[in-house]
Amino acid sequence: MAISALELRHIIESGFLPMRCKCSATADGELTLDVVDPETGASAVMAGIPVASLNTSRAIADLIAQVRLQVRSSVAARCERHASF
Repeated sequence: MAISALELRHIIESGFLPMRCKCSATADGELTLDVVDPETGASAVMAGIPVASLNTSRAIADLIAQVRLQVRSSVAARCERHASF
């Protein structure tokens, strides 16, 4: 059973709470995620994610974990820049 694009989008966006996530799909079956941590202002954009690769709950969870890591890395890089001034 395939998951609908709308349901996939909801699952992904909910997986980032309390961060804000905007998930959009292209006509050729790719997703773009734009994630912002409202507390720190850190953000990450991941584009070109094939919808077909997100066919299991594990694949979706791995994607969310990967983007969360990018957001955390963005916060760490920002802190390092401020500390060096």
